[in-house]
Amino acid sequence: MDALKSAGRAIIRSPSIATQSWGSGKHKKLPENWTDTRETLLEGMVFHLKYLGVTMVEQPKGEELSAAAVKRIVATSKASGKKPQKVTLSVSPRGIILFDSASNQMMENISIYRISYCTADKMHDKVFAYIAQSQHNETLECHAFLCSKRKMAQAVTLTVAQAFRVAFEFWQANKEEKEKRVKTGSDGEGASNPQSDSSASLGSLEGGDVATGNLLDLAEGANGAQARSGAQQTEADPFVVNNHPAENNNIVWELEDGLDEAFSR
Repeated sequence: MDALKSAGRAIIRSPSIATQSWGSGKHKKLPENWTDTRETLLEGMVFHLKYLGVTMVEQPKGEELSAAAVKRIVATSKASGKKPQKVTLSVSPRGIILFDSASNQMMENISIYRISYCTADKMHDKVFAYIAQSQHNETLECHAFLCSKRKMAQAVTLTVAQAFRVAFEFWQANKEEKEKRVKTGSDGEGASNPQSDSSASLGSLEGGDVATGNLLDLAEGANGAQARSGAQQTEADPFVVNNHPAENNNIVWELEDGLDEAFSR
């Protein structure tokens, strides 16, 4: 659990290891340093889950709201009498990509800035869920996935949280690099080294020019989580764990409403 507690505030900085996938085997375990592998996250952390379904929600975040949505999704899935679809979930700073495990066909490609909330559900502790804005309209949707065990649901939640952190770091570095080029250009010194600019960008993830606050906010009950994890909410460390006091230590992550302004499309 130490890795889970520290994941919310730790910047991923360990040496690279090969990309691995999790959840496909009964006895496969996550390595102790899975939260500390920046290169693996950049390539995409892969999880094998079962897709339970989707339902519309009225708000972008909230524990009670997501719990009610998950309850509806689980009930609908059970009532259908069908086995949940096996899917592969790839999480990176670009967002979440969902594939059908049987056909390997892409089902969804959700940009990171569209996701407003993710959680390992308190009542259904093997369920991971996230809320995101639909790519087709402005509606908000809650997607739920069944994991092989509770720790896997927590692992997926924390991986998404780490992806937000890395994405924010790239956005911030890219913004600072742009400001630096403008300043040096106005001084007649020319633009910065192109290699420096490329190192600050992340594929198709473009940096915006609008200042951003915390991408993960602190909801009710977070003070206890801070005491347990040692995390502090500061401008330099905007990511904090909102670990609600529950027996299964489920973890909930939220994004501020200003996320769309933080990452320009």
